[in-house]
Amino acid sequence: MLQTEIHQFLKTFFTENNCDIEEDKNGYMTIQLTVDMDKALMNRPFYWTYLEKTGGTPNPMKITFITDQKQVPEDLKGEAIHFGAPRLHQLFATTKELAKYIRLFEVPNVVENHQQTALHPWLMLNVKTSYQCDRKKDVIRSLGLNLINGTLVDQFFHEIQNRRLQPKIPDYCFTVSPIIKPQSGLSRIESYLTNTITAENHSWAEEARARWQRDLQLLDHFYEEHDEKPETYGIEKQALQDQYEPIVNIEIINGGIFYLKAL
Repeated sequence: MLQTEIHQFLKTFFTENNCDIEEDKNGYMTIQLTVDMDKALMNRPFYWTYLEKTGGTPNPMKITFITDQKQVPEDLKGEAIHFGAPRLHQLFATTKELAKYIRLFEVPNVVENHQQTALHPWLMLNVKTSYQCDRKKDVIRSLGLNLINGTLVDQFFHEIQNRRLQPKIPDYCFTVSPIIKPQSGLSRIESYLTNTITAENHSWAEEARARWQRDLQLLDHFYEEHDEKPETYGIEKQALQDQYEPIVNIEIINGGIFYLKAL
């Protein structure tokens, strides 16, 4: 991740979370945090507990992030941030936590004669599938399920990325009540993913098992003179299983309900 990308991420993150960006210069950025962002990021639980008990006036902190030390004044005080920095990982984790669920409504391009526009509910999930053995491959998929007719769209994000969306229902629009409940929709998406993964080519797993067997044979050869295998043999054998055994993990990154015109 480039420093320019980190700078843009900071700008987007704090703008979307209603923080005032007081300075946005080459190499650094100064942000006035909101109360919620101060509580989430600045690790001041005793301050906020005391303030809430005494009814005091909130005073959220101001923070300066330095994204390029070479471009900032020498006397500027701030927190250097780069890929791998604990603060950046904290911001990533906060982003993930805040974005677990969202509800958005499509804004029609044209509203003619105050005509009402129907918006249909879609359940959207962003999912990470991890194929793990002694190697690892992650695949991100965006899946959308129409909660009226059950249509399922893979790579759903590409279908909606150019649509105008907002958190409040637009004027002259109404939502259609879902026929499929979100919990049932989750089950349908789970079945789709399971069937899709089952039908894939799993030669990677067979190759991992072959490598596992070769190393297991070497381990057995090393201990072949032992009539009774020592404890270390069991530990090393388990370590080989942990390293090579093929596993597929599915993780829901985030999701939401999108009310859209017809795709």
